[in-house]
Amino acid sequence: MTTTKLFIGPKIRAIRLDSGLTQAKFGQALGISTSYLNQLENNQRHASATVLMALAQSFNVDIRTLSDNESERILADLMEVARDGLFEGLDLSNRELKLATANTPNLVRALLNLHKSNQNLKQHLAMSDGKSGGTHTQITPYEEVRDYYHYEGNYFNDLDRAGEALTQSLGDDALPLTDKLSRYLLQTHSIKTNIGGPANHPKALRYFDAKTNTLHLNPYSSPATHIFQIAHHIALIEMAEQIERRAKSAGFQSQSAVDICKIGLANYFAGSVILPYSKFLESARLLRYDLELLSDEFNASLEQVCHRLSTLQKPEQKGIPFFFARVDQAGNITKRHSATKLQFAQYGSACPLWNVHQAFEVPGRIIRQLAQTPDGEKYLCVATATAVRSGGFRDPVRRYALALGCETKYLSHIVYGDDLSPDREDSFEPIGISCRICERKNCHQRALPPLRHDLAVDQNRRDILPYRL
Repeated sequence: MTTTKLFIGPKIRAIRLDSGLTQAKFGQALGISTSYLNQLENNQRHASATVLMALAQSFNVDIRTLSDNESERILADLMEVARDGLFEGLDLSNRELKLATANTPNLVRALLNLHKSNQNLKQHLAMSDGKSGGTHTQITPYEEVRDYYHYEGNYFNDLDRAGEALTQSLGDDALPLTDKLSRYLLQTHSIKTNIGGPANHPKALRYFDAKTNTLHLNPYSSPATHIFQIAHHIALIEMAEQIERRAKSAGFQSQSAVDICKIGLANYFAGSVILPYSKFLESARLLRYDLELLSDEFNASLEQVCHRLSTLQKPEQKGIPFFFARVDQAGNITKRHSATKLQFAQYGSACPLWNVHQAFEVPGRIIRQLAQTPDGEKYLCVATATAVRSGGFRDPVRRYALALGCETKYLSHIVYGDDLSPDREDSFEPIGISCRICERKNCHQRALPPLRHDLAVDQNRRDILPYRL
């Protein structure tokens, strides 16, 4: 056994929740007290060899999979925050930050939340000319929920298994999944499905009329969206207890965050219905992760496929570890998840050299890029731009670019790795995470200097940038 201390509280809590057990019953099964289990789940104690063996024997957990990827995500965020001018003069080393993340993860989380609140306060003061009403200084519910999914690894075993089981129960007949789910909703819950918005909510993607027991779907939405919204409504009915328990146990600061989280968990269930884990992973391998072919086979959107590929991290049945991001036209990352070492920045726009921005120039095409981050890691990056319509000529169109990527050691398994030259150093674009924390000195696309870095300005010399690092 390794002597490294494992602080894996969220993983232990997830195993308990997946088993549907209280802390008292779970602790009894592991042979430990409830108070000790509570300390484990809150990362106040590390998991001992005895606890790990009990997890393996009593709950069939492969202890080799319990490496704490959550700590890696927290550490990446902490390293970004530590470069802020607030900590100037402290000279925090990476070793100190790693120790803090491993030994006091809850304190680190509190520091990250405090930093977010400080960022929000500065933005509010800037917009109000220093006259703060004190109403926008806390971390927002959306940020809380986004970080919750990020640190949980965006994988929820109980919801995943339940969604897959529902799909299998629908049978293998030739009916489209939309019809199967509509039939299931009617037969199981006496709820009719109508593709057509009601008069009082004509543009809603999904609206449930409790008086008529009818689920209305927007007629202008794609079939993939119809399937997703029906599955989401089934989650609200059948998975309500599990979703409520998870959202309440996350320790959010507001009811709004709890409500937002519940929507996200229902969405997760819906994704597992459309793209059931085992079948989807098998097809992904056979089709060499071709996004368009997977989209056609499962009648799913490209975004649904990309997002699902980034969640295939079931311990006993792992797919390729991908990162996934959705970026708007202003460069803001509106969705992020990474099962790789690459972790997205919390603040600022994404690196301008990343091919996700180029995707907007060639909508409808999938473009490839070999990229190297400052830590020396090399990645295959795939990007494509999508447009989501909601009606006719005068109705808005939402445009995003989707980014999916993995380490180059998986190139031979992926169709997008064909014909690339990973053995040549000049094949790789030197990208960063964001300008504010990137240490590259000769980037021609740098938008602003990195935080906590001295600048040299020569009045008699002008290069691409007006300063040198």
